[in-house]
Amino acid sequence: FGLRSKAGNFSIEDMAEGVRFAHAHGVKVYVAANIIAHNEDFTGLEEYLRTLKELKVDAVIIADPAIIETCKEVAPGLEIHLSTQASTTNWRAIQFWREEGVSRVVLARELSMEEIREIKAHTDVEIEVFIHGAMCMSYSGRCVLSNYMTSRDANRGGCAQSCRWRYNLLTEGDEGEEISVFREDGEAFTMGSKDLALIEQIPQLIEAGVESLKIEGRMKTIHYVATVVGVYRQVIDAYIADPEHFIFKEEWKKELLKAANRPITTAFFSRDPSHEDQIFGPSPKMVSFDFVGLVLAYDEKTGMALVEQRNHFAVGDEIEFFGPKRQNFSQKVEEIINEAGESVDAARHPLERVLIRVKEPVAPYDMIRKEKSS
Repeated sequence: FGLRSKAGNFSIEDMAEGVRFAHAHGVKVYVAANIIAHNEDFTGLEEYLRTLKELKVDAVIIADPAIIETCKEVAPGLEIHLSTQASTTNWRAIQFWREEGVSRVVLARELSMEEIREIKAHTDVEIEVFIHGAMCMSYSGRCVLSNYMTSRDANRGGCAQSCRWRYNLLTEGDEGEEISVFREDGEAFTMGSKDLALIEQIPQLIEAGVESLKIEGRMKTIHYVATVVGVYRQVIDAYIADPEHFIFKEEWKKELLKAANRPITTAFFSRDPSHEDQIFGPSPKMVSFDFVGLVLAYDEKTGMALVEQRNHFAVGDEIEFFGPKRQNFSQKVEEIINEAGESVDAARHPLERVLIRVKEPVAPYDMIRKEKSS
């Protein structure tokens, strides 16, 4: 019932385990059920919503009014958040949704800071704002390009991202040949947007009283999520600790670029977007680092870390460790020992477990990356 139907979604058993894990670590779980539903989509919905309540998820994110009503009927008490898919752009609409039992509204991405401030001044409903991730060429995902071109419904989780395909506009020449209208070389164009990144605008959003900041994470790698969330966490914590003396650090922006990103924009935040906020040519992914390993365990006595390989790395490589409760540090790989206890020159095999010596203590789930070779 969510907008990522092509994702490797959780089973109910996986979800139950995930909720227990998150709650044990003081983290809330919100489940997206934000399709724009057709008649046949209601099959199984009531049972699904009851199950979410039984699993004790903290809220369900919904866009369709009928799904909201169904949730209230069959899972009373389950907190309801309004999805950005509902394209909410004014405080009067939020007051309407408040009367319908919605406790938080995820605003449309097409709003300026001034509009967000005005909304906060006129409502006591919690407000959530997207701060990082892909932008849609239509109003908060209300697009039918994918429907026409692939018969995949973008509003029911099947978006084929048709706006990012390569297009050309052709005319017929004097001798019947096809000629590109735009470019002599016939190079194709796209219609995609640059990615949203409001990392420098975090203080304004906090000052405005926004309760929650949203980062796109579904169908992203764990390296992407860990990197992006980690950077924004640092910015938020630094500002809250000392708002008066807060200074934005350029190193935070550099850290963002270590994950897979398209070129970035602030979109509608301070002005109407222009052609400079779109991607008309090939979209370069600005990835400067590869995710190469995940720490599984650390032995304080030997200074050795057990690592699960995620990409090739070798003796002599400069690698960087990072995690949620540590300062990043870099070191050279001095030795790699495989599961047979043999010293090897590289970790070549997907998901193989190896031991490496580390110069600082590490913890399970710390990640390892290395700079891409040019």
